[in-house]
Amino acid sequence: MNGPHDLGGKMGFGPVLPEADEPWFHAPWEARALGVVLACGALGRWTLDESRHARECLPPATYYAASYYEIWIRALEVLLTRHGLITPAELATGTALERPADARRLGAERVPAVLARGTPCDRPLSEPPRFATGQRVRAKNAHPRGHTRLPIYLAGKEGVIESDHGGFVLPDANAHGKGEVPERLYTVVFDAADVWGADSEPGLTISADLWEGYLDRL
Repeated sequence: MNGPHDLGGKMGFGPVLPEADEPWFHAPWEARALGVVLACGALGRWTLDESRHARECLPPATYYAASYYEIWIRALEVLLTRHGLITPAELATGTALERPADARRLGAERVPAVLARGTPCDRPLSEPPRFATGQRVRAKNAHPRGHTRLPIYLAGKEGVIESDHGGFVLPDANAHGKGEVPERLYTVVFDAADVWGADSEPGLTISADLWEGYLDRL
């Protein structure tokens, strides 16, 4: 979807200014926010892709006015309410109702092992690849209403397949409860001049990891 998150190439937001020696967190509440989001994700009620889509669906005025971890918390409120883990009244008042602990609650003693295991998203495929390394392709000019990992600034642009990573969970399906539907993932390299036009930086290329269904043959 073309949400407030998809900012590549858009004017008016100023330059990207990386912070030198940036700390992990700028305030204690940010560390707590990350911990709460991960602990809630461990309950298994939603997928990584659904959680990402919840952030993308925040109203633009909310999204642009919020810091990074504020966006995470805003989206978590949506997920917790959607999946019946809290009620709108609890959210509005900040007072939790008494209920039994969730069977999948992530205890502190399990955190190191859970984080070390991660959430691998690679999956086996039986179908051969549609594209070969070095082949020119075009990213679909698509504007789906649901979740997608195809940046809008690459829609309709031509690039070259650089590498084939094998099968991975398809976010477009997984974000909406339609299953993992694994699909082949490629790294595609685009010439910046083809993307940004004459004002692009000379010699610049853009590499994007794109699922097979995002691409068309030339």
